[in-house]
This record gives sequence, C-alpha cells and structure tokens, in this order.
Amino acid sequence: MTKIREILERNPLIPAVRNEDFLEEAAACPSELVFIVMSNLVNIKHIVDTLRTREKKVFVHIDMVAGLSSENYTVDYLIREIHPDGLITTKHNVTAYARKQKIPVIQRFFILDSFSFDNSILHIRENKPDAVEVLPGVIPGVITRMTKLAPAPVIASGLIATKEDVTRSLNAGAVSVSTSKKELWEM
Repeated sequence: MTKIREILERNPLIPAVRNEDFLEEAAACPSELVFIVMSNLVNIKHIVDTLRTREKKVFVHIDMVAGLSSENYTVDYLIREIHPDGLITTKHNVTAYARKQKIPVIQRFFILDSFSFDNSILHIRENKPDAVEVLPGVIPGVITRMTKLAPAPVIASGLIATKEDVTRSLNAGAVSVSTSKKELWEM
C-alpha cells in the first residue's frame, strides 16, 4: 500500500461510515479512502467488500466492530478474513500488534485536557502508529501543537459539522479530516 501520508494528503476529507448508513454515498464520493467507524461481526465483510469493489481503501475501527474484542486475535481475524487496508484503534496494545502484523494503523486519541495531550504524545512516540486521529477535530490549537510534536500525520475527527470546521482543521495542520456528515463528503 502507498504510504499513508500520501493517501491522506490526496484525500483531505474522509467519509466515516457508521454501519451501512450512507454506504452507497461513501462508495460514490470522490475520496479514495473511507473509515468504517461502526460496524458489527455480521455486516463488516459486506461493508468492506462493497467499498473495495468501488476501489476504495478501507480502514476499520477495530474497537467499534460489535461482536469482536480489541485483542490480537481480532487483528488477525480482520486481516485474514475481512482484508481491510488498515485499522483504527484507541488501544495501545492493538496499535503495537497491528504494526507487528505490517498492517497500517491509525491510533485515535481523545484530547480532553493537557494530561491526555501529553499522554497521547508519549503513546504516539512509543507505538509509532502510521497516523493519529485527534478528537474532537474542532480544536485547531491542539491540532497545531499535535502536528508539531507527533511524528505521524494528524487526522482531525469528531464534531466536524461544517465546511468551516474542515477548513480550520486543515489550516491548523491536519493532513485530513474524517467526518460522518455526508453533506461534506463532496467538498
């Protein structure tokens, strides 16, 4: 797979699909990359296969696949049976294991205060994810600081509701913005 930074730079706006909601819209949108941020054991293969047949690169949020746990076996299962192009997780152990399995991984961080910010930087340096996702994505000051300190591309996500939110996040240094607001997918 092409390096994740290059893919993110080509796709400044990434559709975030919840289950099969707006699956067809995500498959038809201009972005070559789609995040599956909510799914279940029954529908995940169908969702990934649908997007792959439309030549999308698909990253699955492993923590949000109902019916599976965030363990090494789940990483192995997804790689062998579902064939995503990459994984998204908040779990440090999953990030480390996915890296060992040579599948691209985006580590997601919720920035609530300076303590969570500092811990995020430590985990990024330790786990070396291919990219990091910062939530909420409508905090340009934190995005700017994160891009200066994190040795990985930063994706803004969470609470992205308007074109202005997208623009502010990109101007703050995010490489891409992920949103479930389908109205923004055609930007």
